[in-house]
Amino acid sequence: MAAIRPRVNAVEGEYVADGGWDLIVVGAGSAGAALAARSARQGKRVLLLEAGPDYRSAEMHEAWRSPNPVVALLDPEVAMRLVWVDLQSSRTDKQDQGFYVRGKGVGGSSSVNGQIAIRPPVEDFADWAAAGCTGWAPEDVLPYFVKLEDDEDFGDEPYHGRGGPTPINRMPREQWGGVDAALARAALAAGHDWAPDVNAPHASGVSPYPINSRHGRRVSVNDGYLEPARELSTLAVRGDALVDHVVFEGDRAVGVRVIEQGRASTEYADTVVLAAGVIHSPAILLRSGIGPAGDLRALGVDVRADLPVGRGMQDHPAALVTLPLIESASVRSPHDRHTNVCVRASSGEGAPHDLMIVANNQNVLAMAHADTDGRAGAFLVWLNHNHSRGELTLTSLDPLAQPLVRERMLSDERDLAVLRAGVRATVELARRPETTEILSGSLEHSNAALFAALDSDALLDDYLLESVLDAQHGTSTCRMGADTDPGAVVDPTCRVRGVDGLYVVDASIFPSVPRANTHLVSIMAGELMADRIG
Repeated sequence: MAAIRPRVNAVEGEYVADGGWDLIVVGAGSAGAALAARSARQGKRVLLLEAGPDYRSAEMHEAWRSPNPVVALLDPEVAMRLVWVDLQSSRTDKQDQGFYVRGKGVGGSSSVNGQIAIRPPVEDFADWAAAGCTGWAPEDVLPYFVKLEDDEDFGDEPYHGRGGPTPINRMPREQWGGVDAALARAALAAGHDWAPDVNAPHASGVSPYPINSRHGRRVSVNDGYLEPARELSTLAVRGDALVDHVVFEGDRAVGVRVIEQGRASTEYADTVVLAAGVIHSPAILLRSGIGPAGDLRALGVDVRADLPVGRGMQDHPAALVTLPLIESASVRSPHDRHTNVCVRASSGEGAPHDLMIVANNQNVLAMAHADTDGRAGAFLVWLNHNHSRGELTLTSLDPLAQPLVRERMLSDERDLAVLRAGVRATVELARRPETTEILSGSLEHSNAALFAALDSDALLDDYLLESVLDAQHGTSTCRMGADTDPGAVVDPTCRVRGVDGLYVVDASIFPSVPRANTHLVSIMAGELMADRIG
């Protein structure tokens, strides 16, 4: 049980709360909600602090329950409640800053993402273990993937689970969109294997996407983890609670400074876990004096630990091949699933499974173009295995100010070579008869800039650097590694190096962006660390 902290004299405009907790978790997203709920069920007294709103499952706006997240994102009044509307990032060194989608409020990004429940290939965790992340090998993480899921289709397989908080299903073929079906037919005809369960160990090829929804409606971690735990006396959830920095006594973290309704307070705990995500966990560390010493001194912050916080960010750079669609292949309703099919592939230029090709039944970026007549889909290809690293820095110590984010995707030549191969392979799939039969117009006309660059490596590199998107799969700003790893912020127990009582558990600790969407991996990390943090 956490020690009770006495009230101390407050500075002007601030007070210090009485009481204490076994565990403070900062951030109620995919990792934080799982960690907090599981820890509370183990008997720990847990305070879960979330910078965005706290709300019960029944209060979620129906637009966010839609199978298609575009429905909510295109409605500013709906979107602004659950996303950080002022958060921006540059994707490459040739691009300006632009909106970067991250969720806020209980559920975090699981409330606003594409509802994809895909695991990385086992090679990712073998790589993590080989790099010194003891306890994160495939055999270590598999039980927690099993524990978190309720797989309707494959739950009886030994590497899957039933009855967990995260429902997983796959859209039947007869309910696929026109682009889903075209990508599957084209990829199979091109020689890719059929893999009915992309989450099976070593699966590769054409697969239906696993979806974390039930009866066609989103299930976030707020729904799956927090709602059933609200009745526990060991869990307290507080929304609109912005954490400024970590509070220390000597070299030990003992609490956090929280701002609620303009009032500052300090909450104490035996252990503090930052689970605020790839952007805000490093920002809190930097405001707490943990980060690159030169950057901290420039901001006037005393250096507590000189660590590469904010360095090493990764995401999946993604390129689109726009498909002008005939009416029968277009979405019938705004609530149709935006994607149901993926192709996990290897380029031959890099690591296994280094490419992901995805069907987009709706391409909102192209629907306004006259040549699509308002009907557009896309094949999306992203770089699954990355070498490039970006960075996050503070421009102000104001906790309300967003950090400066520069993803610097494709800054490593090896990444450009693989994505070039991926784009060309995707164009070939779009040119196949299985795809052209659903097209209403010319691929070349709808993708003029891409096709003008396609045959030249140099021109294609320029095109990609100027146009790639990210997949909103940001990771690695508080990287995990061995104590001898100069790029590591946390050790394999997720403890921040150089201090005691402070952990980070979310996608920011991943040594590299996994070869999959990040949602399921983040839940797994929360599940695993609930058992490991004392």
